[in-house]
Amino acid sequence: MTESAREARDAGRFRRIVQSDIVWSFTHSPVAIVAAVVALVMILAAVLAPWIAPYDPFNPRTLNLMDGFTAPFSTSMFGNYFVFGSDNQGRDLFSTILYGSRVSLFVGLSATLFAMVLGVGLGLVAGYAGGLIDGLIMRVADVQLSFPAILMALLIFGVARGLIPPSQQENTAIWVLILAIGLSFWAQFARTVRGATMVERQKDYVAAARIMGVPSLVILLRHILPNVAGPVLVIATISLALAIIEEATLSFLGVGVPPTQPSLGTLIRIGQGFMFSGEWWIILFPAIALVLLALSVNLLGDWLRDALNPRLR
Repeated sequence: MTESAREARDAGRFRRIVQSDIVWSFTHSPVAIVAAVVALVMILAAVLAPWIAPYDPFNPRTLNLMDGFTAPFSTSMFGNYFVFGSDNQGRDLFSTILYGSRVSLFVGLSATLFAMVLGVGLGLVAGYAGGLIDGLIMRVADVQLSFPAILMALLIFGVARGLIPPSQQENTAIWVLILAIGLSFWAQFARTVRGATMVERQKDYVAAARIMGVPSLVILLRHILPNVAGPVLVIATISLALAIIEEATLSFLGVGVPPTQPSLGTLIRIGQGFMFSGEWWIILFPAIALVLLALSVNLLGDWLRDALNPRLR
């Protein structure tokens, strides 16, 4: 292929992407644009926290208890300026929110990815195999869906912590939290993918692949999975917002990430103790950050659901 032909092919591919229904729907949805900007800014701020945070809130050598309870947009007696104020330990709230968002996003993304891989895999197997395997997987999913996700996460978190030696509990707390949240969300992926797989396996292209002797695993991964990816992306986006909220809830209850690696939920729990003593900013700004992050991701999930629904076009 010549260079000019390759450039023409790339230009045509880019033109098709720009003129696609998804791009058109995004550019004509002010809510989706605002939500995407807010989510992108907060994610970039969290990722770049070590470079843009004015202070390192988790370095004991840089903390001064005399800077504690400094009001927002003011300077402490030692000359340190705090945009969002400081907490009871003298930590800059703006910096703690940036670092706490990193923990919340890492736990939410990892738990959603784990739930998606597990749920999609079990849903593909259940929908394609049918019979006893389908019945067994779906009954387990039905039992789990009968309980609130937060209760399932608390149960799984408690059992996992009971199996881990006390000396290793703090080091493995984040991974146990990811496991607990992921196992509480896989059923939604499994049920959706199972229903879509049962529809796709009846189509001609799957029958043709079977006649040609294509292995079942290849049929599932190469042929069926791309055709059920749309609903999976929608559920993953909405589940990410729910996972962030669930992590904040568990941390607020004191069973989430350790105090040495506080997330937004931990910061809210700390601020809740000073809410009625006049230091309102300690809980207000972490709560606003959590609401903006979860709401923006949730709104993007709602837009993606509508954009991928052919009945709404």
